[in-house]
Amino acid sequence: MGIFDKIKKAVFGEKQEETLEKHIEENEKEAIDLTETDHQKSENDSMSDSGITNEDIEEAVRGEENEPVHPETPEKQAEIDEDIDEAVEAEVDATEMQIVEKTPEPEIEEPSIQKVEETVEVEPQNTTDKYDKGLEKSRKTFGSFMNKLFANFRMVDDEFFEDLEEALIGADVGFDVAMRISDELQEEVKLKNVKKQADIEKVIVEKLVELYDADGEEENNAVNLQTDGPTIILFVGVNGVGKTTSIGKLAYRYKQEGKKVLLAAADTFRAGAIDQLVVWGERAGVEVVRHAAGSDPAAVVFDAVDKTKKEGYDVLLVDTAGRLQNKVNLMKELEKMKRIIEREYPSAPHEVLLVVDATTGQNALIQAKQFKDTTDVTGIVLSKLDGTAKGGIVLAIRNELHLPVKLVGLGEGINDLENFEPNQFVYGLFKDVIEQYA
Repeated sequence: MGIFDKIKKAVFGEKQEETLEKHIEENEKEAIDLTETDHQKSENDSMSDSGITNEDIEEAVRGEENEPVHPETPEKQAEIDEDIDEAVEAEVDATEMQIVEKTPEPEIEEPSIQKVEETVEVEPQNTTDKYDKGLEKSRKTFGSFMNKLFANFRMVDDEFFEDLEEALIGADVGFDVAMRISDELQEEVKLKNVKKQADIEKVIVEKLVELYDADGEEENNAVNLQTDGPTIILFVGVNGVGKTTSIGKLAYRYKQEGKKVLLAAADTFRAGAIDQLVVWGERAGVEVVRHAAGSDPAAVVFDAVDKTKKEGYDVLLVDTAGRLQNKVNLMKELEKMKRIIEREYPSAPHEVLLVVDATTGQNALIQAKQFKDTTDVTGIVLSKLDGTAKGGIVLAIRNELHLPVKLVGLGEGINDLENFEPNQFVYGLFKDVIEQYA
């Protein structure tokens, strides 16, 4: 079985499991409906056995409605009116006394906890379809780069490999990956005597997939959720990469899975960051611990951890400030938060996830390198992957940083943050070539 066949089997095997689960849910629903129908039928049979008919019930109701109402005598009516007037006057006097005696209570601003009950309802969508749609732009870019590469193709020579290196770097797979592909392809061409355009195109994609798989052999793409206590996750990243949005989407997903989720608005530096997280908390239907803008973010984390322990939360997601230009302060701030968390939960934080914007291409890779040097990053959240033609950045991150991509943003909807699935990603990115040669 070729590498393309393995990828297709992995992707569509997952899709079949999702279809099977949906079929089981539909069968369970039909069984419940049949049970309710039998119960209703049983009640109707009981009424028939007792000799009571619907006509008897309707006649009894009409009889009650038609019973005559006897009016009161004038003397009796006067007494009733007088009693009503006295009762109303007494109630008014009591209300006035309460208004006079009541004094306003002082308002407490800090700390504040935003609590909401309503959640957004969304239609479920197949994971394979999300990857297919989310990587559409990247797939088209890769296809155009292949077309451009082979537009003036005559033979496999040094000029061809130079063009290949430039094309791969332009597709944001990274300089190191581009050079490795070029070197290995030259060896492959000599070994197999590959000359045809179609064969060379196939080998290029095979090499990309092989390198991608090799770099991720010991990689764990799953979020480290705890089973014996709360899961605490810190989110880091520069401003504008979709950090707060990713937190809100992840909170919604965990809430839908039945987990008790709490958010901590520890980005007290950026104007509007707290309000933005509160809005996402409302959409997800989860609580948000917050302090005033400009306050100590470590104090927010302290209150959030305390609330997590006392009220039995399953997941705590912490939003932090993004100030990459000031590495010293960033490091000190994050270390202080970690110490506060470790006092109550020694093994926490269980993840430090770096959020990077996929639309920035190589800039995302540079940010990831800088954050990795200053913090103990455990994984990557790749946001806005659906809005970019630079999906190849995942290969560069894996190859140069050896950091696992754990979550990817595949749309603007609240349920469009997905677990990173390597096979789904590779199939979505190279779908056209895989379908052609598998």
